[in-house]
Amino acid sequence: MKISKLFLNYLASLAGVFLLTSCATYRPSNTNNLCEIFRGETDWYEAAVESNETFGTPIWVMMAIMHQESRFQHDVRAPRDYLLWVIPWGYKSSAYGFAQAKDEVWGEFREEFDSGADRDDFYDAIHFIGWYTHKTQRRLNISKWDAYNQYLAYHEGRGGYSRKTYEKKSWLMKVANKVKRQAGIYNDQLKSCKEELDDAIDGWF
Repeated sequence: MKISKLFLNYLASLAGVFLLTSCATYRPSNTNNLCEIFRGETDWYEAAVESNETFGTPIWVMMAIMHQESRFQHDVRAPRDYLLWVIPWGYKSSAYGFAQAKDEVWGEFREEFDSGADRDDFYDAIHFIGWYTHKTQRRLNISKWDAYNQYLAYHEGRGGYSRKTYEKKSWLMKVANKVKRQAGIYNDQLKSCKEELDDAIDGWF
C-alpha cells in the first residue's frame, strides 16, 4: 500500500512537471487563428483576459502586436550584428521574448508592475503590451482599439511617434496596416469562441 501511494505521488509530480514544461514551450501551430491559439493553451487566454481587465486594451489588439513581434515564440531575439560582415558581434538591439521588449522599457515595466517579470513568459509579455498601450493612450491619446497607431508607437517609441519618425519608413506603415488587419481578424475570431474559452477557464477548478 505504501509503495502504491509513493508511486502515485511520483506520477503526480511528473504530471506537474510535464504541464509546466509544455506550457513554457507551447508554440501555436496556426498563429493566424486566435481561437486555435487559446484552445491550445487556455492559460494564455486567462492571462490575456487578466491583462485586458487590468489595462483595458482589447485582447485582439494585444495579440496582433505580439503576432507581429514574435509569432508567439518565447525566445526570439533581434537580428545578429556582425563585425566586418562575418564575425558575430552581439545583436542589433536588446529586444527579446514574446513582446520583443527592449531592456530599458522592460526595466520600467518591472519597476511599475512586476519586479520579477520575464520576457520569455507569456503572462508577463501580454501584461507588458497591455501596460505599454495603456500608457500610450494616456500620453498620446491614441485609442487602445487603434491597432495601427498603437503599433507605430510601440515600434518607434512614444517619442519617435510624436516626432512622426514613421513617416520616413513606408515599410513600417505597411507593417502597421498588417497589424491592424490581423487585429480585425482576431476580433472576429474571438467573438466565435469567447463563450467556449470563458467556460474553459471558469470550469478549470
